[in-house]
Amino acid sequence: MTTFTKEELNRYNRQIMLPGFGLEGQTKLKNAKVLVVGAGGLGCPVLQYLCAAGVGTIGIIDFDKIELHNLHRQVLYSTLDVGKPKAETAARILKAQNSHVEFQVYNDILNKKNSAQLISQFDLVVDGSDNFSTRYLVNDTCVELKKPLVYGSIFNYEAQLAVFNHDGGKNLRDIYPEPPNPEDVPGCNENGVLGVVPGILGVYMANTCIQVILGTYNNKSIMLFDFNQFSLVKLSMD
Repeated sequence: MTTFTKEELNRYNRQIMLPGFGLEGQTKLKNAKVLVVGAGGLGCPVLQYLCAAGVGTIGIIDFDKIELHNLHRQVLYSTLDVGKPKAETAARILKAQNSHVEFQVYNDILNKKNSAQLISQFDLVVDGSDNFSTRYLVNDTCVELKKPLVYGSIFNYEAQLAVFNHDGGKNLRDIYPEPPNPEDVPGCNENGVLGVVPGILGVYMANTCIQVILGTYNNKSIMLFDFNQFSLVKLSMD
């Protein structure tokens, strides 16, 4: 039986009182185990809001270290964190923000040798990675293990959001069978990125995670955002 301390009930009070949420919803969050792949531009806001919402167990996998040019968009970190491992630093900061959340930290590269073992421990996976080889590896492993995947990607002022492998739904390869050539889709190191773009998408991704955990997510579309034009297009995956 899941129990809450008085401090937890006070902390989460404003969302517990929401219609259709209640203590049942908070219990689902506390019992959930979510793996966030990447603690960078997308991963940071996802981690912050899942932690604040009270997701019980959060896994973080990222082999990278914090660099000065990360800070304009990865606002979880400060100048004092430059040079430190992202996964460990994120978990330390987030634990200070909400001590009721348990963190599993993997300062490692997700690869074919460890992906199944890591992902199998979690109920839901969030892909905040920044390269297509990792995105397709995460997708394929989630398909193999029947795990839902919250997927996000950004390019310039644009962003994509989808939930793959959910309730018998499509996966990434159903939409894009093969990854594009890297030179056709340059990353933010080559193309730049406005800090708020991954921040906004990351909040949408966190909200989507919460909906999946609560069992209220029913959107079978890829969401295409253009934050320069303030436009949103839904492409059906049916």
